[in-house]
Amino acid sequence: MTKTKIANIPYGPYVAVLAGACVNEKPNYAAIGAYGVVSQKPVLYISLKNSHYTTAGVIENGFFSVNIPSSDEIEKTDYCGTVTGNKVDKSNVFQSFYDEAGNAPMIKECPVNYLCKVIQTIPIFDFTMFLGEIVAAYADESCLKNKRPDAAKVKPTILMDSGYFDINNRVGSIFKACSGNK
Repeated sequence: MTKTKIANIPYGPYVAVLAGACVNEKPNYAAIGAYGVVSQKPVLYISLKNSHYTTAGVIENGFFSVNIPSSDEIEKTDYCGTVTGNKVDKSNVFQSFYDEAGNAPMIKECPVNYLCKVIQTIPIFDFTMFLGEIVAAYADESCLKNKRPDAAKVKPTILMDSGYFDINNRVGSIFKACSGNK
């Protein structure tokens, strides 16, 4: 296989998520690809541009939500990534719900939701990375298999370069692909 050197930019793939925060007492959501697992502890991170409306809400309240939309919700997800809460009220794009553990909205239409309490912030260029301890997690019952979210049922959206993609088939099991177990 021949390799070609390409530009030093992150092309992906990334799971598309909607970060949620209360801003001026209203739910606001931003579509992001900068999200992930920090360690084996229940901690996630999101990285938001400092000028984003959602960033102000995370700073103000100390909580954020991570909502994993299915690929069926791509139009609403993309909308939340292309319009700013600084100019457009996005509080009615989705139905919001809350957990008593913290002040951040979660999205009913998303199959998986995490409520996170900010435990650390890291400034990076013109972004802020928020590390958040998961204080509550929700999943649609229809997307569970053995009491865990099933990727084929959740149907997450993958971002890569300038496109959105869904997933179709399981091709292996974590830490077992080399052994032939799927």
